[in-house]
Amino acid sequence: MKKMISWNVNGLRACVEKGFLDYFNEVDADVFCIQESKLQEGQIELELPGYHQFWNYAEKKGYSGTAIFTKEMPLSVAYGIGVEEHDKEGRVIAAEYPEYYVVTCYTPNSQNELARLPYRMTWEEAFFAYLKKLEENKPVIFCGDLNVAHKEIDLKNPKTNRKNAGFTDEEREKFTLLLKNGFIDTYRYFYPELEGVYSWWSYRFSARQKNAGWRIDYFCVSESLEDRLISADIHTQVLGSDHCPVELVIR
Repeated sequence: MKKMISWNVNGLRACVEKGFLDYFNEVDADVFCIQESKLQEGQIELELPGYHQFWNYAEKKGYSGTAIFTKEMPLSVAYGIGVEEHDKEGRVIAAEYPEYYVVTCYTPNSQNELARLPYRMTWEEAFFAYLKKLEENKPVIFCGDLNVAHKEIDLKNPKTNRKNAGFTDEEREKFTLLLKNGFIDTYRYFYPELEGVYSWWSYRFSARQKNAGWRIDYFCVSESLEDRLISADIHTQVLGSDHCPVELVIR
């Protein structure tokens, strides 16, 4: 059995001040992926005994960034998706294990007034092609802040957010396409109808206290791993970021 955690920490240094290490040690994951580390190399020294650490930093300071902390040493580790246009922001790391890849991903936000939606669409196509390329070799588990609430059930206020970043028709269609082409949204696999469980809440308007949230953090797996799925969870009680950790357990 392998337990995997993904968490957008929204600034790892800030999250460490708010109890990141306590949670990390308590959850005892085999693979722990983070997004939005907002770090450059050398800006933090994380003591994680028993774990190998792999980091991908954005060129821009204090922005984006991902990491994978893993008990088992991967066979190989790749950074980015091999497309220069998309690989300057430290958004993807892929760790290869004997039976599958684990990919952490921080999908670009389409931003206010959808200023970055066209870029987001080219990113989606490139990332999808990257996942399918990996899959030619072995199954894929990918996780992270994918910056999309897929269905109306995945956010508190779908009607008022219809044309906002993270809930546009275009972004949702790209996620639908991903699922139609061989991937499983593991949380919905186990809880197809469950409402009111989210992974991100705005820091404004007391959104977390009101549970006015969005489910935008995911674990998705290749369909060939379906019979190995044991559980999926969203740890809404864990504080320290505007996102909470999500979990997958597989055999």
